[in-house]
Amino acid sequence: MSDFAAQVDARIYPPRDKHAVIFETFHNLKSGEKMELLNDHDPRPLHYQMLVEYENQFEWEYLEQGPEVWRVSIGKK
Repeated sequence: MSDFAAQVDARIYPPRDKHAVIFETFHNLKSGEKMELLNDHDPRPLHYQMLVEYENQFEWEYLEQGPEVWRVSIGKK
């Protein structure tokens, strides 16, 4: 059983669509739920964007940090 309400594998989306899909998935989470993000590089720019746009509304935890796959748990507060 997964701890995640949703999963986004950003590796399958074109770069122009990645953030839109991730933010849509985040918006659809209920308070207390988490999503799993998979990516082929460190999603640090996304983290910075979320810090600005969603201050104190999420939790970010790296589960795996490359070199080929990055996995991040993003929880909605």
